Order: sequence, then structure tokens, then C-alpha cells
Amino acid sequence: MENPKLKKWHDEWLEEATISGLQEKMERGELTAKELVLMYLHRISVYDSGIHSVLEVNPDALQIAEALDAERKESGPRSRLHGIPILIKDNIDTRDKMHTSAGSLALKDSIALQDSFVAEQLRKAGAVILGKTNMTEWANFIAIGMESGYSSRGGQVLNPYGPGMFDVGGSSSGSGAAIAANFAAAAVGTETSGSILNPSCQNSLVGIKPTVGLISRRGIIPIAHTQDTAGPMARTVEDAAILLNALCGKDRHDPITNTNPFDGFDFTEFLLRDGLKGKRIGIAAEGFIELLSKEKQKVAAAALEILKTSGAEVIENIDIPSAKASWKNEVLTYEFKPDLNAYLNQLHPSIPVRTLADLIEFNKKDEEKMLKYGQAVLLRSEKTSGTLTEAAYINALEFDLYHATEQGIDFVLEKYNLDLIVFPSDEGSHISAKAGYPTVAVPAGFTAEGEPVGITFAGIAFSEPLLIQTAYAFEQMTAFRKAPVLE
Repeated sequence: MENPKLKKWHDEWLEEATISGLQEKMERGELTAKELVLMYLHRISVYDSGIHSVLEVNPDALQIAEALDAERKESGPRSRLHGIPILIKDNIDTRDKMHTSAGSLALKDSIALQDSFVAEQLRKAGAVILGKTNMTEWANFIAIGMESGYSSRGGQVLNPYGPGMFDVGGSSSGSGAAIAANFAAAAVGTETSGSILNPSCQNSLVGIKPTVGLISRRGIIPIAHTQDTAGPMARTVEDAAILLNALCGKDRHDPITNTNPFDGFDFTEFLLRDGLKGKRIGIAAEGFIELLSKEKQKVAAAALEILKTSGAEVIENIDIPSAKASWKNEVLTYEFKPDLNAYLNQLHPSIPVRTLADLIEFNKKDEEKMLKYGQAVLLRSEKTSGTLTEAAYINALEFDLYHATEQGIDFVLEKYNLDLIVFPSDEGSHISAKAGYPTVAVPAGFTAEGEPVGITFAGIAFSEPLLIQTAYAFEQMTAFRKAPVLE
């Protein structure tokens, strides 16, 4: 960096800097939001060419930061996110100079006409939306066998802990890689099933997949309304909780948010070092841990052993009846078409792709660029009526809800009198996803080769305070996260 002061700060403390630490420096007048944005932009420019995590940066970021600095001097900070640079996934609308494309060249010129709820909340909190992160194209709902983190618009996101060696996870791949690499204070990802939790585990991050309804989905390119949600991805539980505070809220345009009991809530009140003490925790290992590599199994098993020394009452080898159920993605297949058509229909008139059928035809015109992995998933969804009247859809919806709740999470919590369930890595995330229930991922160590491993805490609807409390206590006990070495 040309500025000696910024170079010194960048080298000495920017890496792994927390939101609270950054706020303290800004409150003392040692740092401005503008300087912070410059340092993160510098890191992106130097290191992201080997990771491909950031699709584009906000051209207005520096001026937004400068305005927030002036506001801080005049009237004080709006929230703990005031002046803090945040990256957001490329399927989240922002009404500015940035595009929203879900990683697809089909929407590379699409600039949203309105902010998403997520963007509105971030701006209201005084955050600086620093840029858009690359992602698995269409949130990995386009083809069978698509590589996590690949998109036609942004190419392949690589895991900063081992570019080309370790899976980066998806579909919030860029959000995961960017925050692991310290390209912003935190990021927003989205999840339908595993898309926050998986890249969080793969990049030694904390990821919060909230209850469906905690955060409005308005202005997010959808897959399926029964499961979609946005959520925070950060390097610490505290940072994730601070970001969740800003994202949480009711929205009259998204009716499920009327179930949210936490509007105006402060999740950081549950950052308790003894948060595991006295909790009854069920370990869901059988049927899940064997899905990991042998090396990851060892790391996850060791992390789960630590829970026994935490003051929690640990019940091992709990049996989830639906663990062996014949799970399918039928609900997603049926909901994607009407949900996507509704989103595409409200884009600027200059965007020619207005329906799922248009998207399929667009992809066919340049298969080399657009269809590296094909589009079998899109074709299957297009064959549905788009009316959600099929018996097959209703049956699939009932199957998912019954097996995820009455034969899944609810059943196990009641049978064993548990407060929560712990899974190795993000295995089992599909059960909570289909129930619309929350899960928190937290770092759990590294394999001998250096690949990150996580564990996930799961509970019933709106149990975020409990999950944050236990994840924080585990994080404080272990401090497993370490930054990747970038070249």
C-alpha cells in the first residue's frame, strides 16, 4: 500500500479484526470507515485473483464510508455495524451500480430496481455494502454434479486454505472464501439446504442459517419459498450475532416474517462463556459422520468429545428416525419455477430473460459458456405446471415437513429431552432446512492436510438465542479458527 499508516495497520491488525475491535478504533478516532474500506479493497486486489471470491466491488463504497464518517462525528454511530464493510452474495438485490446475477451470465447486466430487505437493513444499520460475492450458479440449482463455487459469470471460487486442493463449499462459496481470507468484516450468504453451513464449515467460519421467517427473502433470487433464507457468515460468533441483529426484522412484503418474535432483538446478549453448562445435547453421529472423509471424521469426533468437558450433559448416538428417509428435492423442483418467474418478471425491462423458459433458451445459445455442467435441474423444474397444484408437490411437501419435524428434529428433542442437536460438519442440514429450523456452524479444527472442519448446532424454530449461546461457548473453549496463509 502507498499510505504508510494504512500499510502498518493492514499488516499489524486488519487480518482477523473483529467488528467490535474495528468499532473501538473508530470511536477513538484512530480509524475511519473510509480507511477501512481502502484496506479491504487493497486485500481484494492483491489476493483475490487466486481465489475468485468477489465478483465486483461497490463503486460508491468509499464515498458511502466517508459520509458515514461524517455522520459519526455529527450524531454518533447508528449501530455496531456503522462504517463496517460487509460483502453480500450475488443473488441479493441492491439498488445501486452493482449487478445481481446469481452468478449467471444471463443476468450479468441486471441492476435491481429496488433494494432487497437485506440491503435495506444493512444500509439502515450504517454498514458499507462493499461488493458482491461469487457463488455456485443459481445457488447450485441448475445442473447435476456442478462443482461448488462455479459460475459462468465468475468462474471457480477456490478455498483459501488450499486453492485447488480443498472444496470451497457452496452455494455461498464466495462469501465463505472472502471472509476466511479477510476481505471484509463479515458477509451475507443464503441457504435453501446447506448453502451457508457447508461453506462455513469448509472455510473455518461461523455461519448462522436462521429460522425461515427471521429474515425477509424479498429481493433475493429464489429457489424455494418454503426453505430459502439469508444469514450471516463471519469469523466469530460475536460478529455473526451482530450481523444477525441488523438482518433480523419483519417485512410486510414477506408474510412469514410475521412469525418472527425477535424484531429489535439483541442476539449478542447470549454470548455466554458458560453457555454449554447444564445443556442436554444430543450427538447425531450415526448415519452422518461416516459421510465425511476419514480425516474429517477424526477431527469432528475429537471436537464432539470436547463437548463432554464443557459442563453439558451429552447424549451420544441419538437416533433420528428420518435420517434414513428417502429424501428428494421435489419441493424445490416445483417451487423454483413460480418463484423464479415472479422474480424475473419484476426486473428492468431491458433484461430479456423473463421466465425460466427464457433462461433455458438463453443457456442453449452458448452451451460452451453457459452449460459446463448442463441444465438438467432447470429442465426438470420447467416441466412442472408452475401452479403448485400437482398432487406430487403437495405429497412431497407433506413428506418433508413430517419427516423433518415429527420424525426428525422435534421427535429427537422430545424423546431424549434435549435442548439441541449437534451434527458433524454440515451433515444433517437438510433435515433442519426442510423444517425451516435454524442451525449454527462453528469451526472445529483442521485435518492434517490443513482442510477446515466444522460442527453444527441445530434446534427448533426460533431457537437462535440457544444456538448462539452454545456455539459461542464452544468457540471460546476451543478457539479453533486460524486464518489461511495467502500468497
